[in-house]
Amino acid sequence: MKKKLNLSFVFFVGPHLILFIVFILLPTIFGIYASFTNWNLISAPVWIGLDNYKTILFDQDSTFHSQFFNGMKNTFIFVGLTVPLMIVIPLLIAASLEHKDVKLKNLFQTLIYIPGLISISAAALIWSLIFNKQLGVVNNVFGAESVWAATQPYAWLTIIVITIWAGIGGNMIIYRASINGVSQDLYEAAEIDGAGPIRKFLSVTLPSIRFPLIYTLVMTTAGSFNVFAQPLMMTDGGPRESTTVLMMYIRDLAFSHGQSIAGMASAMAVLLGLVILVISAFQYYLMNRNAV
Repeated sequence: MKKKLNLSFVFFVGPHLILFIVFILLPTIFGIYASFTNWNLISAPVWIGLDNYKTILFDQDSTFHSQFFNGMKNTFIFVGLTVPLMIVIPLLIAASLEHKDVKLKNLFQTLIYIPGLISISAAALIWSLIFNKQLGVVNNVFGAESVWAATQPYAWLTIIVITIWAGIGGNMIIYRASINGVSQDLYEAAEIDGAGPIRKFLSVTLPSIRFPLIYTLVMTTAGSFNVFAQPLMMTDGGPRESTTVLMMYIRDLAFSHGQSIAGMASAMAVLLGLVILVISAFQYYLMNRNAV
């Protein structure tokens, strides 16, 4: 008697696969193709080969060259400033909430997670008012007269503050769930050996949540390289384009009020994607090697 083929998995995997193909795979393939063309979003793309990449990477007299490297530099600054904080702060909060003497753990967890549910536009409006020169709480409480969004390094500070405020909740939830899964026998054995809270955290907690750490590091880094809303809403790329990240240049080239240069924007996006891919692979390799 022939065994019937069970196709029930199709109903579970199928919708996700269709969404992935339609909204991720096909746009990615077309975006890569568009990067090799001269395209303005209206007429048909015209194949020009590697010309866009040559202009971006090697033509120092080109505006696109300066935009790409300035945008990439500012993106790296954002990543370097925010990613370590987005990993360390939620990890310390999660470890602190697991201490037996801490009360109202779920309340604190909820309060920290709520900012991540607020839209970036609303959050930017709130923080813009907080840092406002005339009406802002910061200037009035501390007696400062700084125009935060128009002065460096304060412009970066406003961007970092809103990013940390809105982003640490998600990583904190992951770390709390991971720490809860660590066997209590390991902590008891460490106590018998005379380990204190810091030694237990370094020798028991961190090695036990290695894979959640790798996941959050890679995903946080990838998300930070795609930053767009915070510098746009808080500083509008200023002062003097010192906070204009690469995604802002890509958006302006592809969808600005002037003539669209979508082919060039696609080439910049592909280069950004390659940078994210290489750095994420390096992070995964480095953390796995050190954890062995």
